[in-house]
Amino acid sequence: MSAKILDGKQLAETIRTEIGNEVAEFVAKTGIKPALAVILVGENPASQVYVRNKEAACCKAGMESLMFRLPSETSTNDLLALIDKLNADSSVHGILVQLPLPKGIDEKQILDSIDPSKDVDAFHPENVGLISQGRPRFLPCTPYGIQQLLVRYQIETAGKHIVILGRSDIVGKPMALLLVQKGKDANATVTICHSRTADLPSITRLADILIVAIGQAEFVTADMVKEGAVVIDVGMNRIEKESLDEHNQPCLVKKLVGDVDFNSVKEVASAITPVPGGVGPLTVTMLLLNTLRSAKQHSGKVNYSVF
Repeated sequence: MSAKILDGKQLAETIRTEIGNEVAEFVAKTGIKPALAVILVGENPASQVYVRNKEAACCKAGMESLMFRLPSETSTNDLLALIDKLNADSSVHGILVQLPLPKGIDEKQILDSIDPSKDVDAFHPENVGLISQGRPRFLPCTPYGIQQLLVRYQIETAGKHIVILGRSDIVGKPMALLLVQKGKDANATVTICHSRTADLPSITRLADILIVAIGQAEFVTADMVKEGAVVIDVGMNRIEKESLDEHNQPCLVKKLVGDVDFNSVKEVASAITPVPGGVGPLTVTMLLLNTLRSAKQHSGKVNYSVF
């Protein structure tokens, strides 16, 4: 029997409706419109798509979207100057610098320069430290989206063995921090695997929940997954695959796939996220939620809650 499909796209729509209602109520009570400033440097095609998606999502949720498109020749100092200006602007509640940045720009210095109270990506060292202590200001968007997916599909994490493939600062590490916490929607036993992990399949097969974020197309196959496991695929890879054209002749077609071999793994897992339509839409949704939370914190109205 094939695995249950965890529909991140549909869930994202549901949560965005909730956020939109919260935004409308907040604006009506305070006159403050949550505002997200997004900075895009250079002409990276994928980044341009992501930025457009974020802009559209903000507008649909009733938030202000401020876009800053800079040439690839922009210097670190010029970018720092813009961030300083946004840090000081009380009408801006969230600041996001789209990654990756062009060569020559000090990415670490840029991310560290964002006011932690406006760091809605939760990349600043101060926010990472708060997460590790279990008292987050914001939660990183992709891990937060995955956690919401598990919660809303009623997939228990307490006492479960969760294996995470990948140790990035964006997904792997913060995902582990969220799930290992003592508290609601966590309490898991977490193992992080990476490129130096010995006998990787023997570890992934122990997972009750397997979260894959390694950036290698269709890397995880059915023999690496325990029967009945929940599989969360964070990967997004564009590859060429053999197919047949309209004349039934062999051809190559471009296809978007995850880090999991979906067709084989869905026959072993109990539940699985598709690519596209899984984790991706939830990442942008959590960005909206963090921006709303930031606006509420900056308003001084501590009685406002998110959800």
